[in-house]
Amino acid sequence: MEDYSAVAKYSVFDDTLRFYNALLSDIENATRYIYIEIYRFTYHSLGKKFRDTLLKKVHQGVKVRMLLDSWGTSPNQEFFLPLTRAGAEVRFFEKIRFNLDYFTRSHRRNHRKIIVVDDQILYLGSANITDYNVVWRELIVRMEGELASVFKDIFNSMFDIYNRYLIYSPELTAPILYKGFDIIRDAPSQRRQNIKKHFIKLIHSAHKSIFIETPYFLPSFLLRSALIKAAKKGVKVFVLLPKHSDVRLVDLLRNKYLGPLTEKGIKFFMYIPQNLHSKLLLVDDNSFAFGSPNFDYRSFSFQHEIVLSGHDPRLIKLLKEHVNETLQDSEPFDYLRWKRRPYIEKIFEWLIVPFRQLL
Repeated sequence: MEDYSAVAKYSVFDDTLRFYNALLSDIENATRYIYIEIYRFTYHSLGKKFRDTLLKKVHQGVKVRMLLDSWGTSPNQEFFLPLTRAGAEVRFFEKIRFNLDYFTRSHRRNHRKIIVVDDQILYLGSANITDYNVVWRELIVRMEGELASVFKDIFNSMFDIYNRYLIYSPELTAPILYKGFDIIRDAPSQRRQNIKKHFIKLIHSAHKSIFIETPYFLPSFLLRSALIKAAKKGVKVFVLLPKHSDVRLVDLLRNKYLGPLTEKGIKFFMYIPQNLHSKLLLVDDNSFAFGSPNFDYRSFSFQHEIVLSGHDPRLIKLLKEHVNETLQDSEPFDYLRWKRRPYIEKIFEWLIVPFRQLL
């Protein structure tokens, strides 16, 4: 019997406002430290609310550290000046610099979303802290227990080398096995791609069902092959996507894959109300993997990403409920309409294929 004692309690958030309120409450109750690693952080009303709440905690003696990506969050030291003057540490990962390898370097981003409070509370998932995604459907898991302390060390390892240019570092990507959980980390690499390999392994292990939620679906040849192979052996493969994501070019390019994969037995469902921004792989109702990566080339090749994987039935129950609720607000992919799509769309699909790794 596997030991899942590292997490005493789970809470799953797919409503972004509920997530923000829960996080603000945990920040207000913090007594030792608050560590936030996030890709996008808004400078508008929501960001001011978080900044001012964090400032109160700094004045109470709580240690505050923030690591924000320079591409996702344009550096604004003045915005954080009240925090840093009070003693908080705010760092921007890999500031954008114009140099000979500007184009390549600019895509090596820190896309992870990790929040740790007091060695006891961990948030991991898909959501940034921004105003515009308040109505999006996300997937954030709040965990209480000692697993938080493991992620504290993961956070600090990135915080310490925030401005170093590393193509690949074992320090940042060594797998961590902890009491029934696999923590899979990626650094930018065309060769290693630990998370993609883990996803393929889980897909190959499927006997009954596979559920994938992702906002951007641009799977590599190996991922497409794994999904097709699973469908051929009778596994029910469901991919849940937003009908309209926030990146129209990606929507155009993904359509190139949907028809051929539908013909191979893979079922696509399009989430209707808003953008579906969650990132989840659920296999046979007994294995899960969730975190920051999208199901695309850019996440697997160019970005620092992180995934928590395991088999805890308590969390699987909550994730199944999340997926079923997503399906209730989704419609099946219209294959016949795809077949009749305008010729100009087909031309655009082919024109942007060479840029698929950068979208």
